[in-house]
Amino acid sequence: MEKLLEKFEVGLFFWQLILFLALLFLLRKYAWKPILTSVINREESIKEGLEAAEEAKEQMRQLKEDNKALLAEARMERDQIVKEAREAKDKMISDAKETAKAEGAKMIEAAKTAIQAERNAAVNELKGQVAELSVEIAEKILKSEISSDTKQQEIISAAMQNAKLN
Repeated sequence: MEKLLEKFEVGLFFWQLILFLALLFLLRKYAWKPILTSVINREESIKEGLEAAEEAKEQMRQLKEDNKALLAEARMERDQIVKEAREAKDKMISDAKETAKAEGAKMIEAAKTAIQAERNAAVNELKGQVAELSVEIAEKILKSEISSDTKQQEIISAAMQNAKLN
């Protein structure tokens, strides 16, 4: 340091001071404002970025809540749809069973009616055959009984006696 002080010159110091002040003046006039402006702009953009990040964070939180609500609502709707589908399935099965029972009952009733009709037809046919056979047997018996005159006279007298009694 002593060497620096030994060679100290006032003129050189004065010109260096003037150049330094001129440099400060030029920097202040032309560079300081743009630098400060860019620093202020940078600071503002950082603030805006932080605010935008906070806003985005809040929006994300809101979206998550909305998604949870939508998911819960979708689950409720799904459960409701599944419940309605089960009820519809059960109703369809019960309706099908009832329809099958009704049709089965109709078929049984129709079969009973058909059986009764066939039975009646068979009974009527049997009655007709029995009547026909009875007539044939009676005819044969009468022919054999009435073949002689004496037997005819006996039958007529017996019928007359029965008629008088009544």
